[in-house]
Amino acid sequence: MSMKSQQISVILGAGLTQFFVIGMHFSYGVFFPSFEDAFGWSRTVLSTALALGVVFMGVFAMVGGRLNDKFGPRRVLMFTGALSGIGFMLLSLINAPWQLFLIYATCIAAGLGTHDVVTLSTIAGWFPQKRGIMTAMVKVGTALGQVSLPPIAAFLILYAGWQHALVILGGGVAVMLMIAGALMQKRPTGSIEATSSQKDGVTYKEARQQRAFWQLCVIQFLFFPVVTALPLHIAAHGVDLGMSQPTAASLLSVIGGASILGRIVVGLVIDRLGGPQAMMLCLLILSVGTFGLVLTDNHFFVMAILAFYGFAHGGLFTVVSPTVAAFFGMSAHGAIFGAILFAGTIGGAIGPILVGAVFDLSGSYDLAFQAMGVIAFIGLVLAWLLPPSKQTMVVVHDR
Repeated sequence: MSMKSQQISVILGAGLTQFFVIGMHFSYGVFFPSFEDAFGWSRTVLSTALALGVVFMGVFAMVGGRLNDKFGPRRVLMFTGALSGIGFMLLSLINAPWQLFLIYATCIAAGLGTHDVVTLSTIAGWFPQKRGIMTAMVKVGTALGQVSLPPIAAFLILYAGWQHALVILGGGVAVMLMIAGALMQKRPTGSIEATSSQKDGVTYKEARQQRAFWQLCVIQFLFFPVVTALPLHIAAHGVDLGMSQPTAASLLSVIGGASILGRIVVGLVIDRLGGPQAMMLCLLILSVGTFGLVLTDNHFFVMAILAFYGFAHGGLFTVVSPTVAAFFGMSAHGAIFGAILFAGTIGGAIGPILVGAVFDLSGSYDLAFQAMGVIAFIGLVLAWLLPPSKQTMVVVHDR
């Protein structure tokens, strides 16, 4: 296989992995009303399942990052992809909260944990000079999954029932993720440009001694609750505002559609100005967007605000991997990236539970949306205080 064909294969495999893992992750919230009707479970219970999944996603991210550094992406993604699809199929059989928690914390968390750290580390190694835009291209797959799968899930629930919907979606996802994983390959060691940039860099132990590592961990901890909790609850929020279930599910598609533009623009900003600058842009928009949801119940304006939010949502999922490479190089990129993601998953686990609890206590998401805006702004300040990365210094020098 030629070098060009290998690059296309890796991009396609990474994009498909993003499409199906995150498309199904976003679709989980569409099943909330069905679970509530079938079992009488509160949104705190339903949010706790995702929170457990997010915590163990962080564990799988650290393990998956190390396995990817050692063995390459193919076997890791094929195995965890199959587990993820099987997990959604198993959800069709549940009748107690502990079963929901167990499946989300194991099978589904395995797919969530490896989909980013393995695919994006692989992309960063293959394209050292274009990490921003190539990461953005792969993350467009995420956005397309967000746009496509929640409406399909809502349609299947409506016409086939929620249990059959989970079996159909889970089975299809298991097959497609195994195919996507088979397309992935280890990054080359000596056949593309800037090979030295792939070998250079600090070890995981050395990275932990740098302030930038811990600062990035805190930033990830702060913004991750927003980008996990809001999409999880937004379909239910739409129903609360009087939208039909398919229309409420389309709110996720609005976020996904806007995030396509966010990923591409932020990818270009990363390559031109550097990761910290792109991160500040995203966090500013994220803060403003979440505050904006408190200001209106009008369906059109809610969709417009979510489009604004979606730009930042997509950008933040694009910016982290290239920023890690810019600060720490590629020697231990998977392990370092996985550790930073783990810090995010701690916050991402707390966020959905607190948002669900706020709703159960107050009957409204307003206080939760305000809190999201505040923590996103704190993340913005910390991003502004990041030290210059090697990439940023090169960009400034070139100008």
